[in-house]
Amino acid sequence: MEALFLAYMAPIMFGMLVVLLLLGFPVAFSLAANGILFGLIGIDMGLLSPALFQALPQRVFGVMGNESLLAVPFFTFMGLILERSGMAEDLLETVGQLFGPLRGGLAIAVILVGAMLAATTGVVSASVISMGLISLPIMLRYGYDRRLAAGVIAASGTLSQIIPPSLVLIVLADQLGRSIGDMYKGAFLPGFALTGLYILYVVLMALFRPKLAPAIPPEARTFVEPNGGHGIPSLLVLMALAVGISVGGVELMLDDGAHVDELIVTSILVWGAAAFVMAGLNKVLRLGLLSQIAERVTFVMIPPLALIFLVLGTIFIGVATPTEGGAMGAVGALVMAMIKRRLNFKLLRQAMDTTTTLTCFVVFILIGSSVFSLTFRGVNGDLWVEHLLTGLPGGEMGFLVVVSILTFFLAFFLDFFELAFIIVPLIGPVADKMGIDLIWLGILLAVNMQTSFMHPPFGFALFYLRSVAPKEDYQDRVTGKTIAKVTTGQIYWGSIPFIAIQIVMVILVLLYPGMVTHYKADRPQVNIEDVKLDMGNFGGYGAGADGQTPGTSDQDYNNMFK
Repeated sequence: MEALFLAYMAPIMFGMLVVLLLLGFPVAFSLAANGILFGLIGIDMGLLSPALFQALPQRVFGVMGNESLLAVPFFTFMGLILERSGMAEDLLETVGQLFGPLRGGLAIAVILVGAMLAATTGVVSASVISMGLISLPIMLRYGYDRRLAAGVIAASGTLSQIIPPSLVLIVLADQLGRSIGDMYKGAFLPGFALTGLYILYVVLMALFRPKLAPAIPPEARTFVEPNGGHGIPSLLVLMALAVGISVGGVELMLDDGAHVDELIVTSILVWGAAAFVMAGLNKVLRLGLLSQIAERVTFVMIPPLALIFLVLGTIFIGVATPTEGGAMGAVGALVMAMIKRRLNFKLLRQAMDTTTTLTCFVVFILIGSSVFSLTFRGVNGDLWVEHLLTGLPGGEMGFLVVVSILTFFLAFFLDFFELAFIIVPLIGPVADKMGIDLIWLGILLAVNMQTSFMHPPFGFALFYLRSVAPKEDYQDRVTGKTIAKVTTGQIYWGSIPFIAIQIVMVILVLLYPGMVTHYKADRPQVNIEDVKLDMGNFGGYGAGADGQTPGTSDQDYNNMFK
């Protein structure tokens, strides 16, 4: 019996961890307690050496001294300051008025603002709660289907998991031992492709079932010109001029061989600066050339976009590390809040409290994960996982498919932090030995982990939306009509189409790795077979042309003893 226990100690240890998590014990303490318990059992049974736990303090200090993890509090603080300074309300109102005249326009506005909040907050709860409080009453007021409205808000909030500067990407990069900057570059296309798929779904629903996503009625459109127009042509002309300036500016600023990331970042920054300067001159000089909606879009959307691309751009082009970029973003968020005159001690304290809580949560889980992995590797758990996964049919693709399915089903019970700290350390080394690009694997897992927020009945995004959605019928303060409540079943059913879209995105990343691996397109490709070392005729280190090392010939030895 004892021999059998020793032989299967690794799977028993992993199974015990799953049981503790399902019973509801905190993740950090479940990991640490499990690691210490089985470590003591292994020492008592002679399988492990007592010296094993001498490495534990060094691991804990290694976690605390990891400078890459400093990006977590910086980006969290940046997002919370921007979100709580009223940026979400301003964006939703502006983008809603811009797209509102279209069928499904409000839903499209929610998705676009969700993507922008994802690029600033990086926190799902902040995005879902903000949009649930602001946009859900407006969508219900104008007759949107409750399931569609709930699904759009919940799914848009989960974009925070894949669009940089996502916190889960920082954690995945740390666990996989890869650069956070490379992880951000790899996530760029999949993140915005997923946003595009959400918008495509809303457009199709608006076309084929228009009653589910009506347009905003004319009386609800606030930015109306004296001539009765809505000022969209003025906005289009401003954007076209800014694009022209951007194209010319990029040609002057960058060389012909500039990388695509550098081109995108520089183009967007020049475009935003040009549009903002032109709108600012129009307002200061009172030229009256721009419409209300053109000025509103410019002054509300350009500053956060500029901050996002300034922070991410410096990371992409290698000017700043993610930690430095996060610090610059936090300072920029404070400056923007000060300019809007919305920065006060209460807001600052709330942001710092939430940042501290989330950072401590991440660090404690990481310490618990280190304790667990120390014992798990001591009982050869890494070899057990490797043999389990490398024996799968289909080679690399079979491995990735099984990992994707496993992550999808575990996401019913575990959130993304738990998955990142428990699953990734087990499968990362196996994938590396199989020659799989770990950045590609990380993005694949990140897209898959998004579903953990959308799964009924445990999806956290659904819980966040449930907490702010109306639980009883209420009277709308604008129209005076009675609005029916939003049921939990409607929220759950609304999430299912978007879970399907996320699964489609997982399949696309799996089938087209170039969506992710473009991050290394500008790096020189080295063929190991072409590398040759000239060690001389006899292979001696430092040998000369005659094959002998200088100073070791017969003549040299004779001269030494004369």
